[in-house]
Order: sequence, then C-alpha cells, then structure tokens
Amino acid sequence: MTSAPDPAAVPRPVHPLRDPSLRPLDAPRERLPPWLKKRLPLGDAVARVRALLDGKELHTVCQSARCPNLNECWSRRAATFMILGDVCTRTCRFCTVPKGKPAPPDPREPERVAGAAEELGLAHVVVTSVDRDDLLDQGASHFAATIRAIRARLPGAVVEVLTPDFRGVGSLVDAVADAEPTIFNHNLETVPRLYPRVRPGAGYERSLALLARVKEGHPEQVTKSGLMLGLGETAEDLEQVLRDLRDHRVDVLTLGQYLRPSLAQLPVERFVPPDEFAAWARRGRELGFLSVASGPFVRSSYNADEVYRTVGARAGAGTS
Repeated sequence: MTSAPDPAAVPRPVHPLRDPSLRPLDAPRERLPPWLKKRLPLGDAVARVRALLDGKELHTVCQSARCPNLNECWSRRAATFMILGDVCTRTCRFCTVPKGKPAPPDPREPERVAGAAEELGLAHVVVTSVDRDDLLDQGASHFAATIRAIRARLPGAVVEVLTPDFRGVGSLVDAVADAEPTIFNHNLETVPRLYPRVRPGAGYERSLALLARVKEGHPEQVTKSGLMLGLGETAEDLEQVLRDLRDHRVDVLTLGQYLRPSLAQLPVERFVPPDEFAAWARRGRELGFLSVASGPFVRSSYNADEVYRTVGARAGAGTS
C-alpha cells in the first residue's frame, strides 16, 4: 500500500506573474483564466543554472523579459542567451528589457556563451540579443562571433539565433546568416495594424524582407518567426500575417499569449483560449509551415529543440 504524497512536495499552480523571481514590484495582479496557471517544477536545477549564468556574467531573455516559462526551462537546463548586454535601444511597448544607453559589447562574451552552453550540455543553443542601434553594425559581428564560438566547442549542436531587424540593412543580415546558424529566427511580434502601438521603430515589411533575404541567400537555413496574441488583433489580421510569412518562405511559426509583465507595458486585450491556439496550429500546417508551436505559454524559444525535430520529420516526409 502506497502512502499519500506529502502535500508540501506537490507543485502548486502559480500565477506566472506572481513568481517572485519573475515579477517586478509594480506587476499587475491580473485575474488569469485557469489555462494560464502553471505548476512550478521542484528541485534545485534552476538555482544551478542561475549560478552558472551569474558566474559567467551572462544575460538571458528568460530573466530580462520575465518569461513565465523560466522555471520550467531552467529545470531542464535550457536557457536562451541574450548577448550584447541587457539594455535595449528600442522602446517596444510589450517588453520589460531595460531601455537606455548600453555599454560597449564585451569581446569575451561569445566565448563565455559557448562555455556555458557546453557546461549545460546543450544540443540546441538559442541566442538572442537586445537591439543595438547605437553600433555601426548593430551587433551583427557579435552574433557571428557567438555562432562560431559555439560551433568550435559544440560542433554537433543546433544553433538558433533570434535577431533584431538590423534596420533592414541587408549586409548585416548576411553577416549573421553567413556564420551558418541552423535556424534564423526573427519575430514579427504582432500584426501590421498594431505596429505603431506595439512595436514603434520597427517595420512589418522590413521584417518580412529580412526573413526572405535569409532564405534566398541560405536556403538550407530554417527560417522562423512568431507572434504574440491578445494585443487586439483580429482573425482576419492573423490569417493575412500567416499567408505573408509563407509567401516569404518562412518554415516555422510560433504563436503565444501576450502577458503583461508590468504596469509599464501594454495591457492584455484578450486571453486567447487553448482551442483557438489549436485551430491556428492546424491552419498554419495547412498553409505549409513545417512546424507550428501554438499555445498560451509558447514563446520563440520555448521547447525550441522539439519544434526543430518536427521540422526534420515533416521535411523528411516530403511536406512542402
């Protein structure tokens, strides 16, 4: 006869913005629907990952963007590295990454990222960055150096980059793609009608052109993009964006729920139920995406390794 589990050892559903490691002091205590409550994993793996990153003086988007999946991902020793510092030169209204004047790039950072990826035993390494409009090359050479450093230490790893738009400068996009990441991700974030409110300083057509340029110059690279839902988009808006992405030969789509991380960011207009996310996943596959990750907690790099395996399986089956 088995004994009843200790109630203290059973993970409890937690509001993602009430985890003290994620929530700023001014975060709103929104009433979330039941499908937006997560069980935080037990164990000390999260503390070990945090100690490793702190010891190497590295940043992650998991922390800076207050991702609700941090504990889950770090418990699996998966983290998304954020290079070029933790201060952004853009003022996107959905993001909590600090804004201002960044410090100069650290030339030793690419090697520290590669070392951390090796210590974590990562087979799939995701690297993103803040926007660096203050730099002549907007950080493109730093991305390339980081990709090469990871390749040198982990030659068999999948390397995924999630880049800014480089203000549409094609040579800078090429500099990153020429370093041969496996996956080149650039997020549209929202539908074009909402860009002035959500993503000032960015351009919808500019982002589409970036993704098309990568695929044209490096057809072997997997291109990927994602959007947040719940900011005021309509079904018609989203349908057109999915069609635009496929017209620009994007392979992978991610769709997740926008969650307001603090009072300084835009409010949530709507919580999208799981069945709608499932319907959009089906629609994405109908349109020809090789992989679609669609759900309330989906983020660009959430379960990125599983998403990539789906790409290989569908491509191997001859899906166009």
